[in-house]
Amino acid sequence: VYASHPASFMHSTLLRSSPTKHIYVSEHYAPLQLRSLRDMEAKQHHIKSLKSYPETGGRSLAAAAGEDGGGGGGGGYRVGSAEMEMELKIQKAIDFKVEGNRCYKEKKFREAIGKYHRALLQLKGVHVVDGTTGSEVNLLNQAAAKLTEEQRRAVESTEIECYDSLTACLLQSELVNYERVKEYCLKVLSHQRDHFKAMYRAGIAFYHLGDYECALRYLRDAKNREPTDTNVLRYIQLTEMKMSKSGQRERESGKETQG
Repeated sequence: VYASHPASFMHSTLLRSSPTKHIYVSEHYAPLQLRSLRDMEAKQHHIKSLKSYPETGGRSLAAAAGEDGGGGGGGGYRVGSAEMEMELKIQKAIDFKVEGNRCYKEKKFREAIGKYHRALLQLKGVHVVDGTTGSEVNLLNQAAAKLTEEQRRAVESTEIECYDSLTACLLQSELVNYERVKEYCLKVLSHQRDHFKAMYRAGIAFYHLGDYECALRYLRDAKNREPTDTNVLRYIQLTEMKMSKSGQRERESGKETQG
């Protein structure tokens, strides 16, 4: 009988050769070396169980390791998943931005524009607006996770850089869409009011759209930041000339009506 079940035979032999009290002592008062070995094996098993759930995120590792009794761990897993998804979106946005920068340096402006738009698309699920505007933080359709301060800064700086780089790409086009340039510059300035390039490019956009008063306002703001920038000074001069001619035409037309 025991030939076909050697393990059962050994177990049975041990039971018969050891008194009951010795079995109890060996289970609960094992020698130090045996207890240390068991402790090491238990710790190793715990580490493996944590490593087997890399996708759950830091705070939900305990739930993944089996501490989700009573149904409470399910919520922890969902929060961990939301946090991980949010982190992936931010990282993808940064990766697309870097690819866009590479395309821009290689003068592949159309490809760069596509990369910057894809970066901004990733950030749509992680919408962060400066707290001074009174806006709320909306994460992954009201998921239970919240941005850390570091993540918030990463999202905001990525958004600013993408819009700023988009305006630079658009201004390289043969037919510049100044309406879009204006829109992107204002988005940058809504985050960072003293952004020099955004002020200067907004001035250029308003100038070419024929709104000389707004153009002059943004160009003067840019001059306050960089008083000796020759491009800013040139556009201020051009804008003042346009305003002067426009004013002269208005005065002349007014005289004609009066006459």
